[in-house]
Amino acid sequence: MLPAQYSVKEAEDRLYRMWKQSGYFNPDKLPRRNGRVRAKAYTIMMPPPNVTGVLHMGHALNNTMQDILIRWKRMQGYKTLWIPGTDHAGIATQNVVEKDLKKQGLTRFDLGREEFIKRVWEWKDTYGGIILGQLERLGISADWSRTAFTMDPAYVEAVAYAFTTYYKRGWIYKGKRVVNWCHRCGTSLSDLELEYQEEQGNLYYITYPIKGSSEHITVATSRPETMLGDEAVAVNPKDPRYASYKEGETILLLPLRNKEIPLIKDRLIDIHFGTGALKVTPAHDLVDYELAQRHNLPLANIINQHGKMESEAGEAFAGMPIAAAREKVVEELQKIGALEKIEPYTHNIATCYRCGTTIENLLSTQWFLKMDELALLALQAVKDGHVTFHPKKWEKAYRSWLTNVKDWCISRQIWWGHRVPLDGETDVLDTWFSSALWPMATLGWPRKTKDFQTFYPTALNPTARDIINLWTARMVFSGIFFTKKAPFRDVYIHATVLNKEGKRMSKSLGTGIDPMNLIEQYGADAVRFGLAYQNMGLQDIKFDEAAIVAGRKFSHKIWNASRFVLMQVESYQPHHPAKASPLWPLTLSTKEKLHKEDAAILKKLKQTRITLDRQLGAYQFGQAAHTLYDFFWHDFCDVYIEKVKTRQDKEKPQVLLYVLASSLKMLHPFMPFVTEEIYSFLPLKEKKMLIVEEWPK
Repeated sequence: MLPAQYSVKEAEDRLYRMWKQSGYFNPDKLPRRNGRVRAKAYTIMMPPPNVTGVLHMGHALNNTMQDILIRWKRMQGYKTLWIPGTDHAGIATQNVVEKDLKKQGLTRFDLGREEFIKRVWEWKDTYGGIILGQLERLGISADWSRTAFTMDPAYVEAVAYAFTTYYKRGWIYKGKRVVNWCHRCGTSLSDLELEYQEEQGNLYYITYPIKGSSEHITVATSRPETMLGDEAVAVNPKDPRYASYKEGETILLLPLRNKEIPLIKDRLIDIHFGTGALKVTPAHDLVDYELAQRHNLPLANIINQHGKMESEAGEAFAGMPIAAAREKVVEELQKIGALEKIEPYTHNIATCYRCGTTIENLLSTQWFLKMDELALLALQAVKDGHVTFHPKKWEKAYRSWLTNVKDWCISRQIWWGHRVPLDGETDVLDTWFSSALWPMATLGWPRKTKDFQTFYPTALNPTARDIINLWTARMVFSGIFFTKKAPFRDVYIHATVLNKEGKRMSKSLGTGIDPMNLIEQYGADAVRFGLAYQNMGLQDIKFDEAAIVAGRKFSHKIWNASRFVLMQVESYQPHHPAKASPLWPLTLSTKEKLHKEDAAILKKLKQTRITLDRQLGAYQFGQAAHTLYDFFWHDFCDVYIEKVKTRQDKEKPQVLLYVLASSLKMLHPFMPFVTEEIYSFLPLKEKKMLIVEEWPK
């Protein structure tokens, strides 16, 4: 008999151990269906969390959705593979270890590269698997025997193969360009790795005298210190204020440096910003660099990789930190009367996505991957329907980036990561370069392994909208280039989980919610169902703990309704009065006429299963959770059970048991623990673990 109370923590720990011991997370150990080997594969590659990571609400939502799909497909008879793993997260992991060294009064340079990398591996072995253990508490049924790490030897081999292949084709080259630079991390970053913060600053209006004239042109800038590296002043050719000035003939004198620089005209200039005149510092601004390429301007590097002024900035400023140089430049401009005015100015500044340091643009020699042909591959995959976005609106962001993409700066000047596989190179590759190979390298590629041949391409890339271009697009073109096949059919962009007030969750700001605390308080089933219930396909979820509470109440309702059904079943013994616990086949006779309410609940059960399959197939997780909730609580409990409570006939227990067993199967992907526990008590013939039972037909 089902106990009166469900012991959540004890049951969840015990059942998860049972599932792992069964081997059913591993597709190679799944039981046959109708005597046949499962032939059709269904594969998901877990988006690898950083090895430094701990579980947050976004992870909890994304992995719950993945587990719902995997459990659903496993019960449908697919050979399901869900590969878990972690990303080495070059910059983030190096920062964590460097902070730990700082407490000891050391830097990585004190240790040297080899010893530092050894320390990183020690840290990874001690702390790197925390998030995977937390995912187990959530109940995910990933194949832990295939757990991957982007620094595994086989994965390193795959990354080297990809680099070498691109390099031999001439698509990887070394060049000197203006890049985003974090002087705290000591490395370049791509545009996609920047975050933007609002800053209350100033606009400084600087007058540039025109050579041989009493006139001047005023330029507005938020960074007066960069004027020391100006190579031109640019205006829009359609700006009437500057129509009388001839491009190339009008020469200005750079204040403080007394250097002659030309006036250039370009349609790239925003007429409405400041005075409509832009100072051009080619080595320290991406737009200015583009202007310099168009107009053949020289490049003067006045800020170095440590965030200090170079000698090219002038003897008076050399060696100064950027902030100090700004103060001195303003002071000197005021002395010579070249500072017209200062106005308050609010703008967004680029910061490092890992440490928050303000990004500098500077000239640097880096490795680049040509993107023109690769971008076309990724665009064509969506155009031809080989890759489909859900919701479809996110396809626009994907297309927009690929249409305007620049060559990818793939080198980083840190120590932890995949070394550029060429003699003498000390740079490592951008973390996203290795992550782009995730759907292939986790299956043994470039070797033609059995796993690769069986499980590639995968079914789904479940991810967040902020890494569509960082990760999804790069996986698509990598997969097609190397295998001639898109790495997945569908891209599911899950919602961003915000707090109840609609703000981004942040531990540092005190707006974060720890899913582990929720699991401890309410149980994994409640957290899973509550998250799914709120996931209605909108861009954001304003997380409400009330949904988790409702999930716990629903779990109790399922338990209590199951107790009632089992009491009805166990009390009915028509053919074997001496037998204490008769076993029932999970079938219904179609020969005998059913009661009206029996026929109604069976019809509703069928409709629910059809609707549920359609909703899960369309990644409508919230709608599916609502469908299940409404059927079980209202149609089954409130209506059917109430109607048949006093009935005494042989059909009643049979229908009750059939509907309950079918309901537990449909609920299992959402609430695996409580459903598995109840199912183990059902008096059914030929019963297996619920995790591998057959999905209702």
